[in-house]
Amino acid sequence: MKTVQQKRQEYRALFKQNVEKRLVVDRAVRIIVFACVVIAIVPLGSILIEVFKNGAAALSYEFLTSVPGPIGSNEGGIGPAIQGTMIVIGLSSLIGVPIGVMSGIFLSEYGDNQLAKSIRFFNDVFMEFPSIVLGIFAFLMIVLILGHFSVWAGAFALSLIMFPIVARTTEESLKMVPVTYREAGTALGLKKWVITFRIVISAAKSGMITGILLSVSRIGGETAPLIMTILGSSQFFRSMDVPMDALPLRIWRLSLLPYDSAQLQGWGAALVLIIIILGINLGVRYYFTNKKRNGLFGQLIKRGVYEKK
Repeated sequence: MKTVQQKRQEYRALFKQNVEKRLVVDRAVRIIVFACVVIAIVPLGSILIEVFKNGAAALSYEFLTSVPGPIGSNEGGIGPAIQGTMIVIGLSSLIGVPIGVMSGIFLSEYGDNQLAKSIRFFNDVFMEFPSIVLGIFAFLMIVLILGHFSVWAGAFALSLIMFPIVARTTEESLKMVPVTYREAGTALGLKKWVITFRIVISAAKSGMITGILLSVSRIGGETAPLIMTILGSSQFFRSMDVPMDALPLRIWRLSLLPYDSAQLQGWGAALVLIIIILGINLGVRYYFTNKKRNGLFGQLIKRGVYEKK
């Protein structure tokens, strides 16, 4: 019969062997994850370098502020396209973000019924729709009925792309909030909608913002829906009921021209579009991060826990 000391030695040997296997597996997984990150970053970095290298030479004050010049000339710029991109992204966000957020809240907090299951299924299917199909739908629903291309039609088409993404990310972000947060609010006698909007959403704000920014980045480069809805223009914004230019449309049209100057302007427009999307992402994240930090420190200062030096 084995003694207690022998059993302890066997247990120690088994434990050491198990730990060594876990360390090997952990090291292997880390290497695989790092390799996947490198594989993902290399093509992204090469695209950014290529766009910057080919488009930086086109950037100038005139290029960023003036209207497009004659075809084939080296004159003109992308001022109307920049303005149109900002307008259509802002209007699409005003339409798509509230719908997506409220849908995500419903699916997360009130989603234990057949209606929510159906909405979730159609939302997932809707996310996979080709953007040209949504553009054709907006063309049939708005452009043909009104009889003309308009900014409203473009914003409607892009909002159809936005809200499924926002709804899905909002739902998943809210589900990650611990159930104890909701239980604490219920114990305090708060109503469910107060718990949802004052506690749960506050805890899930970071994930919701990420989903919104992902949707903005997605629609920022869409071209097909805009061809079917806002058509394009060489003038600055005049009205919501007339065609308007946008950077994806301008890049697409410039890429079709066989002139070196047009190709250079196309690369420049692509670089400007990347800078705009990057600026929106960094600006929104900085605003909410700084606001959250100031809010926390402000409360600590009021309570006398934290003192400014």
